[in-house]
Amino acid sequence: MPELPEVEVVRAGLAPAVTGARIVAVDVRDERALTRHTGGAAHFAAALTGRLIDGAARRGKFLWLPLDGEEPAPQNRAPQGGEAEALVGHLGMSGQLLLRAPGAPAERHERVRLDIQHPVHGELAVVFADQRTFGSLAVDPLLPTADGAPGGFGTDAALVPAQVAHIARDPLDPAFDEAALRARFARTASAVKRVLLDQTVVSGIGNIYADEALWAARIHPETPAAQLPARAVTRLLAEVRGVLAKALAEGGTSFDAQYVNVNGQAGYFAHSLNAYGRTGEPCPRCGRPIVRVSFTNRSSHYCAHCQKRR
Repeated sequence: MPELPEVEVVRAGLAPAVTGARIVAVDVRDERALTRHTGGAAHFAAALTGRLIDGAARRGKFLWLPLDGEEPAPQNRAPQGGEAEALVGHLGMSGQLLLRAPGAPAERHERVRLDIQHPVHGELAVVFADQRTFGSLAVDPLLPTADGAPGGFGTDAALVPAQVAHIARDPLDPAFDEAALRARFARTASAVKRVLLDQTVVSGIGNIYADEALWAARIHPETPAAQLPARAVTRLLAEVRGVLAKALAEGGTSFDAQYVNVNGQAGYFAHSLNAYGRTGEPCPRCGRPIVRVSFTNRSSHYCAHCQKRR
């Protein structure tokens, strides 16, 4: 599943192309892409056609395109007027948001296409393709943020989609509450990796980056969070931020053709992985083999020598 770096790469690629653009047509080719939308394909298309896109924002693994307050003609508009709204996207396991020329041939696994008109870039198509159909698009109301800070990366508005309101801020967010995370660690006996993967505690971190940050911090993934000394929590948080920043700089992690940026290009952070996916290979730090063990419905990759369990 795309994690924070992959989704941020997509958001950053979309932003200059969609900000200020008007949606002129919506083509829903597969309603399975609308599982998070309240209403069917006709409702979705009517809710978007004619709207202006105000930007591209992200929190954790969710991204959204805030929409202006302009209302299309009443017969084409299902929601009641006045509320701030956004087009919310979640990439699921294999979702892609691609920028294409107008009239470009359909992508393999294409589910939804938005034709937009940008005042500078002219006509463009925003394509949502998804092989496994776990991703989704939805028109969602925007709600005030609980802390009064901007909703996420890419927006100054203190608004967040209703579907994203329960998602915690991520470690790269300027409004991230580090003290709250430390307090959560101190009072939970759950494994530290489980806490890192809980999107209501800290968002954007999935299996790949949890394994990489724990390896860098020399912490066993099943160490109870409450047993970590304060200095270990500080080190772990620094490593989480470092790993995410490096992955972001390298365009994210691509193991196959399913994750690509808006231009269809793969990221190359997979070449920088120290633990994840390197079962049996030597640990870059000590030379012992990286091990892989089951962890809930996933796997953990770590060095049994460098990351001793407390």
